[in-house]
Amino acid sequence: MSQINKFYKNLEKIVKTGKTPHIITSGQGAYLTIKGKKRLNFCSSHYLGLAVDDRLKKAIKKAVDIYGVGTGYRTLAGTHILHVQLEEALARFKKAEGAIVLTGGYMTNCAAIQTIISKEDIVISDELNHASIIDAIRLSQVQNKFIYKHKDTAELEERLKKSVKMQKTPKKNGEQRLILIVTDGVFSMDGDLAPLPEIVKLAKKYGALTMVDDAHGEGVLGKKGRGIVDHFGLHGQIDIEVGTLSKAFSVMGGFITGKKSLIDFYKQKARQFLFSNALTIPDTAAVLEGVKILEESDKLVKILWENTHYLRREFKKLGFDTGQSQSPITPVMLPDEDLAKQFSAKLFELGVFATPIVFPMVPKGKARVRVIPSAAHSRKDLDFGTQAFAKIGKELGIIS
Repeated sequence: MSQINKFYKNLEKIVKTGKTPHIITSGQGAYLTIKGKKRLNFCSSHYLGLAVDDRLKKAIKKAVDIYGVGTGYRTLAGTHILHVQLEEALARFKKAEGAIVLTGGYMTNCAAIQTIISKEDIVISDELNHASIIDAIRLSQVQNKFIYKHKDTAELEERLKKSVKMQKTPKKNGEQRLILIVTDGVFSMDGDLAPLPEIVKLAKKYGALTMVDDAHGEGVLGKKGRGIVDHFGLHGQIDIEVGTLSKAFSVMGGFITGKKSLIDFYKQKARQFLFSNALTIPDTAAVLEGVKILEESDKLVKILWENTHYLRREFKKLGFDTGQSQSPITPVMLPDEDLAKQFSAKLFELGVFATPIVFPMVPKGKARVRVIPSAAHSRKDLDFGTQAFAKIGKELGIIS
């Protein structure tokens, strides 16, 4: 057998052990249609229910009727007036000097780090940061990388002390090494929050830049869903704030907000911005309308949190362990991986779609079924879901 044939045979073996996603034949609302059956949507992160919102649909149709669908490279013929309006709207909403929009949250993290960090700089990262942050750090090829224990600000300070000592040796070009602290805002597996106030204090003390990826905080935390920086009252004190448009805003894309000089630099130098197409007209129009909805009222955010608190209370009454979440992300802890998979499969049979989270997404022994409520859920929907959890939990001997 040739080496190439062996290569493809190995791929086939790996693929057979992998997971095939369910095919959805409906909109991403409170329920999903899968295999011809309506199932409670307990696992998507469309926090505000905007994926099927009529105002967004109308805004998209209107924009498409006027402008069509496609765009192009932002630096050539792809910067549309809607992109400019969206970046201005996001900057106002986030109370920042400027904003840049890219075509994906993953790409946005890569752009945020790679564009400003060189091999000789220093990056300090929380051990549970998202894969996109880990890959962004790798992409920057930075040689001085420190990891600190999850949310452990004492260990973060030790890493900063070492970084400051390293900073005394300048880079080859004579410039001082940058120190960047990077963290998720809301950690996507456990739903807990980064200790941003403490991180900001340490950053100021040791002269470090700060970056927060607030993918799961946009539209969720803070006044009118402005995010974790607003939640902690830290406007103007975080250097780089990254957001995604695929969670609460329910479309594609990502963005960075910060000082005007930084945003202008990204627009001129970020490879992920320069060498990929701009956000499509439908996506851009949808987010513009989504920002308007949040600026007008915090109704959806309040409903989301009411549903979150209710769901968590019901799970705890039943005897489930929901971890230490401080966000709508609600992990139902089932440490055994096979048990988590079995639990999820039985939920699916009862009409509830909630996926198991197992290694390598979480450490071994930390498996769970992750549940995410949304503003689209009614109290009746939540009761239907918790009743299914109760039935299976008793059947499998997890709760009494």
